[in-house]
Amino acid sequence: MENAIVLKPEILGFYKNLPITNTLLVGWVAIAILTVTSLIIRFRIKIIPGMLQNVFEIIIDYAHSLVTGLAGERKAKIFFPFMMTFFLYIIVSNWLGLLPGFGTITYHGEPLFRSTNSDLNMTLALALISAIATHLFAVKYLGIKNYLLRWVALNPIFLFVGILEIVAEFTKIVSLSFRLFGNIFAGEVVLSTVSGIFAFILPLPFYFLEIIVGFVQAAVFAMLTLVFMVLLSEKHAEH
Repeated sequence: MENAIVLKPEILGFYKNLPITNTLLVGWVAIAILTVTSLIIRFRIKIIPGMLQNVFEIIIDYAHSLVTGLAGERKAKIFFPFMMTFFLYIIVSNWLGLLPGFGTITYHGEPLFRSTNSDLNMTLALALISAIATHLFAVKYLGIKNYLLRWVALNPIFLFVGILEIVAEFTKIVSLSFRLFGNIFAGEVVLSTVSGIFAFILPLPFYFLEIIVGFVQAAVFAMLTLVFMVLLSEKHAEH
């Protein structure tokens, strides 16, 4: 039986005209896990926290202080939910792809589960959400006039710089989507190859490596989104 990983996600079925892929299915599973976990924590908050509440309080406190240090107290209230949502969704999606059964459980001859971020459509969608939110926040904090002045100016030199910045914005989308996709897809290929050659013990170091890669890629995506939001919502220094 061939265990090759193809670039295109496998389609499990259709809802009307919407194709339901195995990567989309895992994305829904990640959302369900995060939703249920957040509800459990929300309705079981105690003055003396349990282990689960303690872990999430440490994570959230550290992340919030990091965002506050970069964006300031006022902007942190707006930026933090986006940054944390990206991080939690991506890391859960990445780690789900390492569970037993991914790539081996089939449905009508196709793998039932596949890591969400091994699908370029998914990572591109995340990058577009990041970019759109970043520009909406820039308009919110700068005003429409100052926002447009970042890209358009009567001075030919500033106009050229503005054009370069517009190109850079599209480059950010490509960079965010392909970095996440490339690392997760490559990890799937490596794990599939090693598991197909060796069994049991030898693949374990590669799984530990992918756990680290999954965390790093989630942190990089979230932090870059935060940095882009902070930079774009700041006024240009006047000379």
